[in-house]
Amino acid sequence: MVRFEVPDVDYTRYTNRQLLALPLATLAVALLILAGWYVTTGAPVALGVDFTGGTELQVQTDDSAEEVRATFADTDYPVEEVQAIGAGGGGDEYIVTFQATEDRQVREISAAAEEAGYEVQSSQSRSPTFGADAQQQALIGVVVAFAGMSLVVFVLFRSFVPSLAVVASAFSDVVIPIALMNLFGIELSLGTVAALLMLIGYSVDSDILLNNHVLRRSGDFYESTYRARRTGVTMTLTSIAAMTVMTVVSSPLVFGIPLLPEIGLILVFGLTADLMNTYLLNVSLLRYYKYEGVAQ
Repeated sequence: MVRFEVPDVDYTRYTNRQLLALPLATLAVALLILAGWYVTTGAPVALGVDFTGGTELQVQTDDSAEEVRATFADTDYPVEEVQAIGAGGGGDEYIVTFQATEDRQVREISAAAEEAGYEVQSSQSRSPTFGADAQQQALIGVVVAFAGMSLVVFVLFRSFVPSLAVVASAFSDVVIPIALMNLFGIELSLGTVAALLMLIGYSVDSDILLNNHVLRRSGDFYESTYRARRTGVTMTLTSIAAMTVMTVVSSPLVFGIPLLPEIGLILVFGLTADLMNTYLLNVSLLRYYKYEGVAQ
């Protein structure tokens, strides 16, 4: 049986500023991406049909995705996205997304698909008003979850710096994947919002594990940090491996399961960022708290 060993890191070789440099620089770049996206599009992240409104048409055809897109190019309703689904994702079934939402528009799109020889499996529409309401509710849900997490952390540790370390790490763990969503063309949907909420839980879990070892268990700072790293890194790498497998298996190249590849990729982004934020940003703040008189 293969045994995974987490290597020790000699934190004494690095100052707190050096440990903070990479996570803060990465967070700054992510915030710049979100700001640029907001200036360009009016939203910090690309919004999916769940939040903008539109129609998803599921069709069956032997055509490729490019041919499906070309089929609807001459209609009055441009295609937003063509996603292959089904086993192999090789082009048997597709979900075609349009911005059209009225019944008349959906009927015209379905008629165009049938004229092209496509078998229309289903159609689902969401009005812009409903999408705006869903967008507001999702935002409230994320804010409430983050605020509740922050409150629990401050009550648990009752010290500003350790609590700030957990909250800052969780914030960065969410912001970095959102920025990467823009770069990888992943839209914000109800499913991807759920992935971001899961990241808050993952982040708090690893950060509280570290804080508990350092602040509440016996041993010096570096010994306690290594014990926490040994458990936390193993857990996080196992989760990253599981999410990577899920992303590959559910991708259009294998089973073509909608939404799961995006959720898996977001979790891989966030968990990877969590390794950096927990064991660089959080460690530096905890060491500052322990050794520079803040804890006295």
